[in-house]
Amino acid sequence: MKSYRIFLLKLFIVFFLFIASCTLFAQFQRGSVSAQRVIGWIDDTHLIFRTVDAEGRHVTLNVNVRTGRSKSYVQPDSPREIFIKSLPAGITLGLNDIIAPDFSSAVFIKENDLWYFRVGDRELRRLTNDRDEEVNARFSPDGLKIAYTKNKDLYVYDLVNFSEKRLTHDATDRIYNGYASWVYMEEILGRSSHYAAFWWSPDSRRIAFLRTDETDVPVFTLNRLDEPDGIHGILEVTPYPKAGDPNPKVKMGIADVTNTKITWVKTDDNIDQYIAWPFWKPDGSALAIQVLNRDQNDMRFILADVITGNYSEIYSESRKTWIDFFEDVYVMKNGTGFIIRSSRSDWENLYYYGWDGKLISRITDVNWRISSIVRVDEDTKTVYFTGTGPESTDNHFFIASLDGKNMVQITNGPGTHSVIISPEGNYFCDTWNNISSPGAIEVYDRKGKMIREIHRFELTEFNPETDSRSELLKIPTSDGLFMMPAIITYPLNFDESKKYPVVFTIYGGPDSKNVNNRWQGYSPSWYARNGIITFSVDHRGSGHFGKKGLDYMHRNLGKWEILDYADAVKWLREKPYVDPERIGITGSSYGGYMTCLALTKGADYWTHGFAGSSVTDWKLYDDIYTERYMDTPQDNPDGYREGSVLTFVKNYKGKLYMTHGDIDDNVHMQNTIWLISKLQDEGKEFQFMLYPGGRHGWGGAKATHSSSERNKFWLLNFSGK
Repeated sequence: MKSYRIFLLKLFIVFFLFIASCTLFAQFQRGSVSAQRVIGWIDDTHLIFRTVDAEGRHVTLNVNVRTGRSKSYVQPDSPREIFIKSLPAGITLGLNDIIAPDFSSAVFIKENDLWYFRVGDRELRRLTNDRDEEVNARFSPDGLKIAYTKNKDLYVYDLVNFSEKRLTHDATDRIYNGYASWVYMEEILGRSSHYAAFWWSPDSRRIAFLRTDETDVPVFTLNRLDEPDGIHGILEVTPYPKAGDPNPKVKMGIADVTNTKITWVKTDDNIDQYIAWPFWKPDGSALAIQVLNRDQNDMRFILADVITGNYSEIYSESRKTWIDFFEDVYVMKNGTGFIIRSSRSDWENLYYYGWDGKLISRITDVNWRISSIVRVDEDTKTVYFTGTGPESTDNHFFIASLDGKNMVQITNGPGTHSVIISPEGNYFCDTWNNISSPGAIEVYDRKGKMIREIHRFELTEFNPETDSRSELLKIPTSDGLFMMPAIITYPLNFDESKKYPVVFTIYGGPDSKNVNNRWQGYSPSWYARNGIITFSVDHRGSGHFGKKGLDYMHRNLGKWEILDYADAVKWLREKPYVDPERIGITGSSYGGYMTCLALTKGADYWTHGFAGSSVTDWKLYDDIYTERYMDTPQDNPDGYREGSVLTFVKNYKGKLYMTHGDIDDNVHMQNTIWLISKLQDEGKEFQFMLYPGGRHGWGGAKATHSSSERNKFWLLNFSGK
């Protein structure tokens, strides 16, 4: 679930990283993307700006940010575009094909083998020719080699001499080299890894890789019944450690790609711990590895010698609750050390450490969240980063010196700001918006002074018959400790004298905020068009309140979310336009869990729910995600009981519609089956829809069917009053 949670949590951040690396999309206006957007910088003072002229034609301009003067501009092809044009006729890049770092060559996966193309060639060259599938091909930094896994063993291919070397030899159906286990992929390395668990050294001489042994991990079996040729069913058997189960045993190997020698880092793979997210010293002489204990509350960075495997500890951090892996460590290219983003002070701040483990400087000391490191200019000793600033629903851009001095907030004004940095870092192009305005595109200098407004997005006149409006607000928790941010969106022709149903749209997992101060647009959603208020609110453990808020969730999943959400229902009930007999909630995955829990544990507050792919009892979910927050069922039986939907089935009195894919390999359908059984035993009425062949979510016609069922559910129950 971490990957699904990260996907939702980082939609906001990924949006801006995408913008910073390629195109800045302007804000939504009435459901369509504005034609005005910044493409990037030509040099330190000239922007590429795409807009529409007086005749409605799309034009690209070269804008001088100092003078404001602009002229027509023809954007040259990017290196990627140039490379694609060099490909032989009929050859296109697929999702799993890879391009070399210098865009001079590419490796294709065709006919279950690897094929190679270099600019100037007339056709693809076949590299491998066997029955086995090569997966997760990765170029070396110098572009002269590729590494990949085959039958769960690690290989390297020399693209100069056109020869393949096998680096490991002991993979089985339970032992993997350079290939991640399911639970590591899902909860630690992320789905974007595609199960790859190896990392090239900067000098292209070595590959660090995880060796995983799942011999002792229990398996979970899925029976595929939707396959046309699966008359007798097709079994999928996957090692899947549930809460409290034995974990994969892991250790880190370092393979020399010249002589194929393997050096094992001298950790003890019999110790129950997690090893991941390594990072290399710039010269490739040593490998830093993150080692986290099974309780996930004690993190160590060890620095291993690539020849001997001996290591020393260079960083440690512990907490009574939990610690996450550090996924965005910045390694200084000058060899002096690395920068981490740590919550050791209860808020994420930046720290600069040397390879000897000594703190060189605390770069920031703020009581709000730093979201990401955008750039480090080692010559000027400057760090560029994003963060919320004091208001947790905002996103701003900052610069600071490596020595922790001279921090400057570049962007100003409430809302969501996304910035493209000029090549030399002297100017910043900010595209911003907030709940009340579609915003503008502005240019700032290094002191945070606005130099020029490039474009202001039009705020059209609001028409209640065709437009819906949203409001950003804060709701106090009943204990008075937190002010929860929320967004309420009103339906078309909203009339305060009438009574409206409300649907909570949530995810709700730890550190997964839904509410941000950004332009929602006037284009009405399906709910708004059908007379339904939609409502999103973030509880104390959503990430808005730092670790102090998150820590409430430790050993208590489900408790504070429902208590805080219930406070939001109480707030809504006080509004004259809210119908307390029609308070709905909907979500999937953790949002499905929240929905099911709201209709049982929170049955006095919510009347209707539409839940997808729901966790219903934490004993049924994987150990890494679950134990991070709950510890094991053996250590925390009360927390597991109080966090289980099954415990509160007797309270159920509303209307619940559940959906699940029958081969969901993440949140197993077993979760929904257990809840269905309990509801039946208690004589409760409910609805359920099975999606054959559905994993953790589905597309195509079945997605259309699911959306239709959801809409019919709300229309049936929330219309006509």
